[in-house]
Amino acid sequence: MTFTSRLAAVALASLLLTGTAFAQTTAPAAKTDTAATVPDKKATKERSAESLECSKQADAKGLKGKERKKFRRECKKEAKAGSAAAAPAAPAADKK
Repeated sequence: MTFTSRLAAVALASLLLTGTAFAQTTAPAAKTDTAATVPDKKATKERSAESLECSKQADAKGLKGKERKKFRRECKKEAKAGSAAAAPAAPAADKK
């Protein structure tokens, strides 16, 4: 076998083998949007005004970690108690 016939055989074999590499494949299955159907665990919830105010106070005091959590819990508890005590007083003023 001469050099040119070997070269022709290699070229023909490579053409036949590479043809399958460039063949068109089937389209991938359409992905459903799981983000829209499954709620994101890291999505932020709406924060109340009391929560935001307590966070600002904790920031001003420079609290971090467990101390911050404890402070915010007590602060929110006091804010809810304060708003609950103020709520019954308003209808009583309207009745006069």
